[in-house]
Amino acid sequence: HQPWIAAGFVRNRVWDRLHGYTQPTPLNDIDVLAFDPERTDRAFEAEIERQLGTILPGLPFEARNQARMHVKNGDEPYRDVEEALTHWLETPTAVAVCLNRADRFEFLHPFGLNDLLDMIARPTPAGSVKMREFDERM
Repeated sequence: HQPWIAAGFVRNRVWDRLHGYTQPTPLNDIDVLAFDPERTDRAFEAEIERQLGTILPGLPFEARNQARMHVKNGDEPYRDVEEALTHWLETPTAVAVCLNRADRFEFLHPFGLNDLLDMIARPTPAGSVKMREFDERM
């Protein structure tokens, strides 16, 4: 059950670099994605946040078990983190990264990386169905 970092944290870091910013955009949170269909309670997410807070104190981690997020989003259950990303609203945030056991970065990007690297915020197919929510996020 490899945790992934995703959403605004990844997008902001990439866009800050592409803009040439020397100071990173302030963090609202660091989205940590997990997937465990056996532990769909909030306590599991709190445990992940607590563990990360011990390793990197003071950072605003927000863990979400994607095995339960389909309920919040009104979708069918997701098979894994990558499928959950396909239900996110905008393409440049539907990118996740983790450090694998070989100490190499691994990426999930169901809509590719072009919008992230071209600094384009467009709705995903799910976002196109929920345009009001997409517009509110922009």
